Amino acid sequence: MAVSAKKLGLDELKDKAKAIRRHIIDITTEAASGHPSSSLSATEVVTALFFGGFMKLDPKNPTAKERDRFVLSKGHAVPVLYAAMAEAGFFSVKDIMSLRKLGSVYEGHPNMARLPGIEASTGSLGQGLSFGLGQALGVRMDKIDSHVYVMTGDGEMGEGQVWEAIAAAEKYKTSNLTLIIDQNGYQQTGSTKEVLDLTAFGPKVEAFGWHVQTINGNDMGEVVKALEAARKITDRPTCIVSQTKKGFGILPVLEKEKDLNYHGKPLSKKLAEEALALLS
Repeated sequence: MAVSAKKLGLDELKDKAKAIRRHIIDITTEAASGHPSSSLSATEVVTALFFGGFMKLDPKNPTAKERDRFVLSKGHAVPVLYAAMAEAGFFSVKDIMSLRKLGSVYEGHPNMARLPGIEASTGSLGQGLSFGLGQALGVRMDKIDSHVYVMTGDGEMGEGQVWEAIAAAEKYKTSNLTLIIDQNGYQQTGSTKEVLDLTAFGPKVEAFGWHVQTINGNDMGEVVKALEAARKITDRPTCIVSQTKKGFGILPVLEKEKDLNYHGKPLSKKLAEEALALLS
């Protein structure tokens, strides 16, 4: 039977988030590849899910039927997921240092066929919510008490398939489904406002009948309160619009580089040392 990880207090969660951020920097710099800034924006939410008492998980039995599920639809941010899973005991921190290396199971995007504990193979943006909705409906049909969390990026919210899933989830009153939009303001080619301005996500999702909260997603206290509130909703799906900053935790380094997007590239060893100093 899946069990919840030890529920950490607020200060402990903040410390855990720092540890996860350090892993993100370490593994992407070692790989000389990856998406550190996209991972850093999502760190508070992922930390709270894994260590705040919100998910039933068992690292020794990652496919337990009763487990809760986390689908990282923005799969390029997988360093934050690997780091959290390593901290939770699914595998060792030493193992994830092989990120993106030839033959490694720690691929540049999540691959459920190679790594137990990964709930969905993602990276083709826009598909994760549909996948999570299917999981939520499946466990409900099987009468399994399981909650499904899906994290999308704000850029991929421009995909039509996301909104089809939002409509379907409300139709079927999928109360065991929570969508978390990591609204960090950037996507591959620039700011989301410049590419396709959908930033007023709250009213849009709420118009489909969902319960919606909009929070500062880099404030651990707000994240915890929002997740607590979401689990109290029993008649419809829930959404948390998590307004974040890309590269949160090492912003002075990115500001010095004059690149607040810093998409799809690792920090050099010199910049990584500066970033780690900020996270000490």
